[in-house]
Amino acid sequence: MSGQAEYVIVGAGSAGCALAYRLAEAGRSVIVVEFGGSDAGPFIQMPGALSYPMNMPRYDWGFVSEPEPHLGGRVLAVPRGKVLGGSSSINGMVYVRGHACDYDHWREAGASGWGYADVLPYFKRMEHWHDGGHGGDPGWRGRSGPLHVTRGGRRNPLVRAFVEAGRQAGYPVTGDYNGAQQEGFGAFDMTVWRGRRWSAANAYLRPAQRLGARVLRGLATRVVIEQGRATGVEIATPRGAQLIRATREVILAASSINTPKLLMLSGVGPGAQLAGHGLPVLADRAGVGQNLQDHMEIYLQMAARLPVSLYRHWNPLGKALVGAQWLLTRRGPGASNQFESAGFIRSRAGVAYPDIQFHFLPLAVRYDGRAAAEGHGFQAHVGPMRSPSRGSVTLRSADPATPPRIRFNYMSHAQDWEDFRACIRLTREIFAQEAFAPFAGHEIQPGAGVQSEDEMNAFLRAHVESAYHPCGTCRMGRADDPGAVVDPEARVIGVERLRVADSSVFPRIPNGNLNAPSIMVGEKVADHLLGRRLPPENAVPWMHPDWQSAQR
Repeated sequence: MSGQAEYVIVGAGSAGCALAYRLAEAGRSVIVVEFGGSDAGPFIQMPGALSYPMNMPRYDWGFVSEPEPHLGGRVLAVPRGKVLGGSSSINGMVYVRGHACDYDHWREAGASGWGYADVLPYFKRMEHWHDGGHGGDPGWRGRSGPLHVTRGGRRNPLVRAFVEAGRQAGYPVTGDYNGAQQEGFGAFDMTVWRGRRWSAANAYLRPAQRLGARVLRGLATRVVIEQGRATGVEIATPRGAQLIRATREVILAASSINTPKLLMLSGVGPGAQLAGHGLPVLADRAGVGQNLQDHMEIYLQMAARLPVSLYRHWNPLGKALVGAQWLLTRRGPGASNQFESAGFIRSRAGVAYPDIQFHFLPLAVRYDGRAAAEGHGFQAHVGPMRSPSRGSVTLRSADPATPPRIRFNYMSHAQDWEDFRACIRLTREIFAQEAFAPFAGHEIQPGAGVQSEDEMNAFLRAHVESAYHPCGTCRMGRADDPGAVVDPEARVIGVERLRVADSSVFPRIPNGNLNAPSIMVGEKVADHLLGRRLPPENAVPWMHPDWQSAQR
């Protein structure tokens, strides 16, 4: 026995940190179990260094997918944060709430109390939004929450050209895609404050610790379930196995990969699969590990005719100078994630709200930090938001130290291919606008020779990448839904005093990056635990008036 608290949270990630803070703030005793170590150091805290931590074994679980059958057997990286702050400490710091219609879909799918009117107050409570003089929707945003949300300086001319090109192509410009109008082109929000990554650890966990929450390092190996009730968590530490007792509840916030794995190791999941690994079946829940979703994207890269991209910093001396400037002043290129312009559009008429997202970057580079050999360039990361493909997370063995099998089943529907071909065509059209005329050279990737449907498909099969947004593996739904894992109170169906609060509860993946929705889940589930709710806000989002007949 190494500890006891009213609430034991597994995972010091985006949702787990928010949970810990709100429970500690309410005077509850909290223990957070986290396998990863410290988030100190410039590779995590410097926004411009974002390509490093997600490729470092010290900070990343190092998961990979199974060979993906529709991508020629490719094995894709599945980065997940193994560090205080979880994936909020290794992500791209892009802040997107999602569209109002995403949450209304959750409600209609059985997650009652999770419609947009219900979640908007929690998005507002968690934010401390700084408009940076770029306009926005103050009435839709929060001004006093723990999570600082800012905008970059947008000084690079390519960043401004992207929004202008979207306007020239006939799309709306939005002053705040996290406000009333997501659809259109505009400035990106990021979780950066005073030049530093503002992760869930910085925003929530450290304040929670000052209020008495404790963090214990160790690998959670199972939830202890006695007579149908969760009573604690067993963890493996260098000193051996230890038991952490929960006098009220256990909450799993270990990610959409590790949460279903831990449930299955604890006897909660598809009965036949558990029995096949010699595990007891304490709650036969077919949905555990199923419904895995993700966003995929391609990088459409252009060579730049003028030396205006960030490539001038992409050499040992340039990186050293950027790093030194950041260390001394928290300013310069290192103080931004460099995703400073966004776009959300609809792929075709008849789509009610955006189903394509753009991240614009004034550099031609991969997430692993490898720059295009061409030199100066720029790119748009573009991909569909609502793929019909579904995958799974399943146990490889009953050994808690063994990674699970992760099979996304990417691009398994014809709709995926059609949507991605539309992404390529629509992005090319934007880069062909007059705003890019001074800057745009030739197309690096896919390349001007890739035009036919077959050529595009071959390119996609070889180059489509994950946007690192896995979710949905412990789907929330009605208590009588056989595919649901948790009910609308986030309680695991079939086990008392056990909840899930992370991106695994999402019934369907929302538009955009998942850090903000994950934190929102932590905020809201904390209120469920405390027996309180923020009153709903019936804000009406902007919808394109001609969406049924027009693409833009």
